Amino acid sequence: MEACHSPQQSNVTSYGATTLAIISLEAFAGMWINAFLVCVLCIAWVKKKALNSNEKILLLLGCSRFCSLCFSWVYFFLSIIYPNYLYVQPTQQLLVSFRSFFNYSDLWVSACLCGFYCIKIANFRNRFFIYLKVKIDRIVPWLLLGSEIFSLVVGIFVYDISDKAQCNNSTGPQNLWKVNMKIDEHFFPLYFVTGLGFVISFTTVVSSALLLLFSLWRHKCMMQTNSINSLSMDAHIKAMKSILSFLVMYSINFVFFIVAMINSRKKGNPKFFIIYVFLYAFPGLHSIILILSNPKLEKTLLRICHV
Repeated sequence: MEACHSPQQSNVTSYGATTLAIISLEAFAGMWINAFLVCVLCIAWVKKKALNSNEKILLLLGCSRFCSLCFSWVYFFLSIIYPNYLYVQPTQQLLVSFRSFFNYSDLWVSACLCGFYCIKIANFRNRFFIYLKVKIDRIVPWLLLGSEIFSLVVGIFVYDISDKAQCNNSTGPQNLWKVNMKIDEHFFPLYFVTGLGFVISFTTVVSSALLLLFSLWRHKCMMQTNSINSLSMDAHIKAMKSILSFLVMYSINFVFFIVAMINSRKKGNPKFFIIYVFLYAFPGLHSIILILSNPKLEKTLLRICHV
């Protein structure tokens, strides 16, 4: 019997080691990129003693993504290498709670950034839209504060549910079916709240991106009609491509996030390998796109890379 089980065990270990190596590479690359973003903006904050609305959002986004990747990697590392450590209270509860807080913060601050770009760049004659364009710089700090408060509430909620689920999980094997029922009862409100948050933030991002694309496309058509120079036209086309690529990436990330949340207990299943690889890659990929689209950040990055 031992000889029959040993190959299967080695295959699982091999898969876990390969997955951990790839995800570690992505996580550390993403942490480096977001740490760079945070450091550059903090240095600018010290020099200028002020940050504009765009820089405030980017700073909070960089911090959220750095911490999210850090806690997610630690949790993944323990679940693969030292799974027994996750059953030591309150290790799992704290890791899951902090990871949820920073994941939610990343999600909502990304939505704020997309909404901010839409209001600042798009050109509509609607009165409410014009009011938002005038007041957006005053609204941004409150939006960011609201995002963090909501993320904190979710983090506390996750800690409480994880604690109850782990207490129920300590029951003997004879009551396994009852234990699973109790765990599902505890996790249902969590899935509902997190799912609702995902849907609201996703709707905000998609609506903002589509409105911005429509505005840029309409402006490009007007420039073609008035025969305005090609440089401005190229800038609009580049912006449209950038927004469209972000929308596609964010949509895939949203779908994978939901799938990963529903199948959170099947992390070791090879079917979900691509999902976790993309989820760990997205924070770094999107942050590098944001850096390259900002002339000051791009110059600093190129200067560091050439050293």
